[in-house]
This record gives sequence, C-alpha cells and structure tokens, in this order.
Amino acid sequence: MTLSAAPLWSAEQARDATSGTTQGRWQATGVSIDSRALEPGDLFIALAGPSHDGHAYVSSALAAGAVAAVVEKPSLKEIDFINLGEKLLCVTNTTAALEDLAKAARGRTSAKIIAVTGSVGKTGTKEMLKRVLADQGRTAATHGNLNNHFGLPLCLARMDHRSEFGIFELGMSAAGEILPLSKMTRPHVALITAIEFAHSAFFESMEDIADAKAEIFHGLEPAGIAVLNADNPMFERLKDAAAHAGVKNIRTFGAAVGSDCRLTDVELKPWSSRVSVNLRGKPINFEISVPGRHWVQNALGVLAVVDAVGADPERAASKLAEMPGLKGRGRRHILSIPGGTVSLIDESYNASPASMQAAIEVLGQLSLEAGARKIAVLGDMLELGDHAETQHQNLAGILAKNEIDLVFTTGQFMAYLSAALPAAMRAGHANSAQKISPLLRSVVRPSDVVLVKGSNGSHTGLIVDDLLKLEQAENSELAQPFAVNGG
Repeated sequence: MTLSAAPLWSAEQARDATSGTTQGRWQATGVSIDSRALEPGDLFIALAGPSHDGHAYVSSALAAGAVAAVVEKPSLKEIDFINLGEKLLCVTNTTAALEDLAKAARGRTSAKIIAVTGSVGKTGTKEMLKRVLADQGRTAATHGNLNNHFGLPLCLARMDHRSEFGIFELGMSAAGEILPLSKMTRPHVALITAIEFAHSAFFESMEDIADAKAEIFHGLEPAGIAVLNADNPMFERLKDAAAHAGVKNIRTFGAAVGSDCRLTDVELKPWSSRVSVNLRGKPINFEISVPGRHWVQNALGVLAVVDAVGADPERAASKLAEMPGLKGRGRRHILSIPGGTVSLIDESYNASPASMQAAIEVLGQLSLEAGARKIAVLGDMLELGDHAETQHQNLAGILAKNEIDLVFTTGQFMAYLSAALPAAMRAGHANSAQKISPLLRSVVRPSDVVLVKGSNGSHTGLIVDDLLKLEQAENSELAQPFAVNGG
C-alpha cells in the first residue's frame, strides 16, 4: 500500500521539532539533503560535510522546487538570508536538526517499527519486508541503503505519520555506530540477519562484530522482540547479548531444531527456491523468486518478523514469489548480442567473503546448454584489513568447486586470487574495472552467463554498465530483471 503525497512537515511542525525559527507558512511533502536529487515540495536540509557545504546549494535547491531550506544563519550570505527569508528555517546545527526531525517523526507515529542489521543480507531482507508488509498496510522503509548517521535520520524524517509499518536498515563500519541509530529508531522488532566476516579491518574477531551488531538491542522499545538467526555461529552470543540488554522475547529462524520459524524442506532451483517452514506450529509453503540458500534463510527471518509485528505471515509468504531483482544485488539481464543472448548477473554493489561465496554458488548451480560458459568477473572485497590476502586467495577453491569456467579479476586484492587460480580458469586481470571491460567483451559469446561482483569501492558497476551497452545497442526490450543474489 503506497502513501499519497500529503503534507509531511508544516513550517510550524518543523520549527517546533528543531527548535528553529522561520517566518514562512510552507508545507513540505518530502525531505532531502541532496539538491541534485530533491523532488518538488521537499524540505532541503543544508548539511555541512567534509568536502561540500549544503549552504552553497540552497538557492539551487529552492529553484528546483524545494519549498524551504533548513540552514545555519551564519553559513549563509546576508543577501541570501534577506532574499530567501520566508523560505528558510534557521537552526543552530543542521545535522542536529535532521536528527530532531527524525525523532519527531518517530514520536508521532503509531507504526510498528522494524530495525534490520547484520553483516550480510540487510538490504535484501529490508526489501523483502517492504514488499510483503506494503501489501498489508501503509509502509515506510529505508530508501536504498541509506543506513548510516545521515541516511537513517533522513529516512525516519521522511516517514508519514499515517504509516502502519516502518522498516529501517541500520549499518555500521565500526563499534559504537549501531547504538545511536537504534536509540533513534526505537524499534518494536530488531532483526539480525547473520554475522559474517565483514568490516574486519575495524574488528579483530567475529565476536567483536557480533557485539557491535548487538548494540541494536539497546534501542528496542519495552516489550520489544529480537529475531535471531539460529543457524549462525554467533547465535548464542547474540542471544545472551539480547537477554543482557533486557530483551524478554527472543524469536529464532533457521533449520536448527526448535527455531520459531523452522525450515522443514527446500528445493533450490536455478532461478528460484521452493520452501516449506513451520512457523510456531503453522506449516507454510511458498516460492521465493530468487535463488540461493542465503535468500531462503533471509526469507525465514522475514516471516518471523511479520509474525512478530502481528501481520499475516501466510499472505506475506505468497508475495515472495514476486520479489524482483535489486540493482547491484542480483538483478539479471538478458543481453542480445550477435548470434544470441548473454545472461548478466549484476552483483556489483557490495561484496564480503560470505556474499561472494553465495553468488558463486548460485552461478555454479546453473545448467547451461552445450558450449556455454560460466564467467565470474570479480572486484576487490574491501575493509578486510590484514585478512585481505587470505580471503581473496580462498575464493579459488570456491570457484573450482562450483566449476566456474573463466574468472576475470580486477583490483589490488583480487591479484592474489588471480595468482591462486588454475591457468585454465584465469581469464585476465587488470588494476581497474575500466581496463577489464575490453578483455571481457572480447571473450563473451552467446549463451554465456556472466556474474559481476565486487565491493562498491572496486567500481565493478562500471563493468555492468559497459555490458549493458551491448544490450542497448541490440534490443533493449530483451532486458529482464530477475533476482539472483542480494546484499
């Protein structure tokens, strides 16, 4: 269920929430911190960052249709303040004002609030929850992966007070970052998808990662519910952390005996999965339109959360058959090239050892026609610290086990993988994504399946864009988005 563009913030409401001052009588239908992406009717918040100061873009934001701008008066030229006076909300600190709007939005809603975190699967799980709950009530959710100290308050500030469900993704790179986000969100349900080897440049152990993710429990509302992955090695540690934080209601999902949402059967198919679960005594059978055991696991968590907020899990399960692919997180394209088509799996947004293995396994289980090849194009996995060399080398065994035919690598750390690959599998290495694209295009042929995956900072999205030009040059109508693997 979608929300109409009703007024989100009046001048008076925004003034009171931020303890600011304004002479205007405007009404905003949205909130933006990016003058390039704002919609007409937005309230523009001029944030001062390390590289750019939003105050330099106030005039252009208002010219683009923003109804007003939240500013710090000393940061504006006096002439701008005089000319734009009625369209300005003046505050002491614009970053604090954004947080104040978020807290006010959270305080005025009666929605059931869900917070999602984990080393892998956050965004895909959030998108599944958004899809299934929007079918049952007005739903607000994190846009994209706006899950940090700017993105989360922005998404909360955009939440319509009429929402019945709110789903917010909480991300981190270091310890101490989840706690303030959770306290701002004040969730009724907190879901941790999985703890895996990610961001290890900032943590010494998996236990440290689990402890940082467990900060989410300290923001739970009284009588809040924690939903945990019973199959994850860090389950007992997370369970103890939740109990120590005062959480009385802990629900579980997975194949483990005794899980509240227990996997009883699964058929992993090339482009989907058929799943049977027992949800607190109720059998539910469904199909999820994305392949891979990791997506099945996340779907169990989704159903456990749906049950926890009092929505209908059977109705939710039926919607998972319609789950589309996410850009950069498993979207599939069928590209027309001379002589036939090529399948492209876009996993270019993010990568960790766990998600890399999951994507390779999905590629490996595909059945191809004679002569077709499974090609992996892999960019660096970042933020692995001292473990980078070993974790990249370890992929060689996973690629061989899944019988991947050709592997292209790009980046500083993927050079370690390239050196570890058998000669027959090694297709080419380049220091940058831009340089690998010509090599790939010279090799790909009809009926091949190409997986592109890497951390966002490795710029493997450029490889995807280059391959899509093949499609655009032939026949754009052949492109079909399907989910294959998600972050």
